[in-house]
Amino acid sequence: MTRNSIFNRLRQWCWATGGILGVFATSTFCLADGTIRDGMGARSIGRGGTNLAFADNAHVMLDNPAGLIRNSADGIFEIGGHLMMTDLEYSDADNPSVGDIDNPFPLGEIAFGRKLSDSVAVGFGAFSVGGFSAEYLMNGPGPAFGGREHYKSMSAMARLLPTLSLQLTERLSMGATLGAAINHVELEGPYTLQTAAGLAGTPTRLDLQATGIAPSWSLGGQYALSEATTIGVAYQHETEMTLDGSTSVTIPGVGTARYDSTLAVAWPRSLGVGIAHRLTPERTLGFDAIWYDWSRAHDQFDLSLRDPNNPVFQAVAPTLEEAFPLSWRDTVSLRVGIQQELDGGRVLRAGYVYHRNPIPAATQTVYIQTAIEHAISVGYGWRAGDWAIDAAYQLLLAPDLDVGTNDLLGDDFDNSTASVTAHQVSLSFQRVRRR
Repeated sequence: MTRNSIFNRLRQWCWATGGILGVFATSTFCLADGTIRDGMGARSIGRGGTNLAFADNAHVMLDNPAGLIRNSADGIFEIGGHLMMTDLEYSDADNPSVGDIDNPFPLGEIAFGRKLSDSVAVGFGAFSVGGFSAEYLMNGPGPAFGGREHYKSMSAMARLLPTLSLQLTERLSMGATLGAAINHVELEGPYTLQTAAGLAGTPTRLDLQATGIAPSWSLGGQYALSEATTIGVAYQHETEMTLDGSTSVTIPGVGTARYDSTLAVAWPRSLGVGIAHRLTPERTLGFDAIWYDWSRAHDQFDLSLRDPNNPVFQAVAPTLEEAFPLSWRDTVSLRVGIQQELDGGRVLRAGYVYHRNPIPAATQTVYIQTAIEHAISVGYGWRAGDWAIDAAYQLLLAPDLDVGTNDLLGDDFDNSTASVTAHQVSLSFQRVRRR
């Protein structure tokens, strides 16, 4: 079997897994810290996304794999679902006030782990980690696109993570994941070429679709300072991806051509530290701080176009090398949460997240509206035997983003204002196995 055939088989399997989870739903959404979700699973989301120093759920395989071996059960299975509802608005000189085409959409994840001994645990998780999407019908930039235009973007990323977790000493555990990340991107609408040689400043209409897969790995550790306090540290390596697909390019007065295309994107590395402290036997406080290296990962997206099917484009522009400027800045996500155990296996949770908007006004567009800065959450859980059900609600807020003169070529997004609000409802089911 050739290397390409192995790659294609793996990509097909990953797509099948992602499809089962509802990872790549093509609806309108916006996710938290840049394009990374603030929490995974209803239990973590309910307490503000804190999970780096916890071990009470299977989603630690994504957040900190060292926590898997510290779970009190010998085996754990967890499946979760989320419904995201957004309210995006945009206005500029050509569009006094426009709301997005707003459709609720599902997200999901599944994870399971098992202890092979008191010191070794293995697991596998498939997680919808993040993404962005927006869809508008609004007036485009004149004179090339002065009428109603369809602006649409969508990116969804999932990680598929085989996990190893080890108890090295009575207090210290370590964990690692080595798997795959899969990313799908779509972009449709007016776009002014920024860097294409000889064509910079040319207004076009793009219709891009691309998919790629790349290795993904992480490391984590947890250390019990005492019976009441645990510290967790986790590192997620940057994921550099080359997405293959096709792009339709329309230039007014010239025509339309479909190119074979590759899109180079990166998802940021992150480093987080967290603490879980049991204030009383029934009350636990959690705090996480996570740094995301957006400035390196989202400096720009590089798009390479080749082999157009239109002879005019073949003669004038047989290849195009374009860079989508982003110039994002790093963020630190600060998360705090508390959970209170009640009688009858019931648990109450609450939490808060803060991080600044990583997108500078100079590159803000309607295609990526992920300006969320605050997230407030509440949660409730109950256990019956080996089964547990957890529910959470999260409200995501952002201040209005005002843009004067945008640094992008073309004036499509000058003198604009964008606003974002989102709601997420989450539900997770967990089953544990004990000897």
